[in-house]
Amino acid sequence: MDSESFIQKGAAAKLAVPFSGEPQDFYFLLLPKATMLPIAAAIEPLRIANQVTNTELYRWYVVSEDGAPVRCSNGMTVTPDLPLQPLPSEAVGFVCSGVEPHDAASEAVLNWLRREDRFGRRLGGICTGAFALAQAGLLRGHNFTLHWENQPGFAEMFPSLPPSPKIYEVSGRYMTCGGGNAATDMMLSLIEERHGKKLAIIVADMCLHVRSGGQVAPQKSNYAVAIGSRNQRLLSALQLMQDSIEEPLSIGELCDKLDISRRQLERLFSKYLNESPMHVYFDMRLSHAYALMNETSLSVTEIALASGFNSATHFSRQFKRKFGASPHFFRKGWS
Repeated sequence: MDSESFIQKGAAAKLAVPFSGEPQDFYFLLLPKATMLPIAAAIEPLRIANQVTNTELYRWYVVSEDGAPVRCSNGMTVTPDLPLQPLPSEAVGFVCSGVEPHDAASEAVLNWLRREDRFGRRLGGICTGAFALAQAGLLRGHNFTLHWENQPGFAEMFPSLPPSPKIYEVSGRYMTCGGGNAATDMMLSLIEERHGKKLAIIVADMCLHVRSGGQVAPQKSNYAVAIGSRNQRLLSALQLMQDSIEEPLSIGELCDKLDISRRQLERLFSKYLNESPMHVYFDMRLSHAYALMNETSLSVTEIALASGFNSATHFSRQFKRKFGASPHFFRKGWS
């Protein structure tokens, strides 16, 4: 891409940015079934920063392992600029992944990440790119995140690497975000770091993007928002359930930890959720199993145990009841 490709005309008034250094280069490595939204959400702030300053502050390149087009999760095909190659010394490299991230990165991609890391490059993961970074052995001792939908599967594959619930994380040379518009927030933070808050605000306005409040913002709405209640005991019960999926608590244990009677607990769930506590808990565990079924290569027995079922037969029967297919046929249908 030539210089003109990185600076486009726009109607917004230009902002003068005192800058005489080299442009910063970003390389976005697309893995099979990468999610397109966060890729665009990461690149557009760079384009707009150049546009509103009429200066080549940033350059960006889309990369695939062999230079061939990549089919994204929405079925659209992206033609890359380059095949996988060594990064320039000051460049930033992002791994962009999406659905089925546990086997998206080939050994060649993992070796490329390890090589670039040895040379001290800044690296990151977009959406589920943290899977590849973890497989390459780069995340130990760092804060990182990935899309909340894929965190249960990640935790099963990498139990010693707990992901953050935040929308993005910057930890040393590593940058990760949970996908979607979180990629815009992450890139705005990098723009602010390099060129100041004023430019970051203008770029956000051009994107019609309301910044989340920074790196500390969570990816998911909390339970209070989701259920429309701020009843602290109900919220505490739901959090206890979520934290005890693999080793489910009995209703007696829940009541003891919450210091309420069984009748009080059942009344809370009936009032706000129109369900019994155990029914809500059971659905949580099956939803957890559903995520593991889609996002990991764990066996049905392993998924049953990770979701709090002692019997794979019982798990299979309940999974079929809820999702309309046994775990084996469900996985076969998606393969």
